[in-house]
Amino acid sequence: MRKIMVVSGLLAGLACAGVTGTVRATDDAAAQAQVGQLVKRFQAAIIAHDKTALESMFVAEGGSWFEVLGEDAYRHIKAKKPDLSRVHADDHRHFAAFIGDSKQPIEEQFSNVRIQTDGAVASVYFDFVFLVDGKRNNVGSETWQLVHTGEGWKISAMAYSSYPDRTR
Repeated sequence: MRKIMVVSGLLAGLACAGVTGTVRATDDAAAQAQVGQLVKRFQAAIIAHDKTALESMFVAEGGSWFEVLGEDAYRHIKAKKPDLSRVHADDHRHFAAFIGDSKQPIEEQFSNVRIQTDGAVASVYFDFVFLVDGKRNNVGSETWQLVHTGEGWKISAMAYSSYPDRTR
């Protein structure tokens, strides 16, 4: 009998928690539009070689950045470099410096962009083609995790698959 009372109490507590703890089921349209604008500014900053603009789109500390080589590229490169890791951790600052220092035209084209947000956090997922000097250099899929800082949206994490046209 005591077990039934304990279980009943737990179930009642959980039911009340469900009533008081509201979960947002739909995307916040205004936040979704703001994140969409960040995506466009990101692409424009790459084309403009704007290191400062790119860096400002990320959280200053604590973010993450990962490249994951596609299976074929991984096998091909690993044959030449046996110590190669399939997952490469990096930093948004290195990317921004690469873009800012590049003398060649660079562009990242996005397709199938999907944004989900509740107004506080967001995710962006898309397919990309990375062009250097007008030539396809790399393709894959990319995902961002974003946070709303109170002063706007910042990318807190980025991971992307990498299928380079040329092996390293």
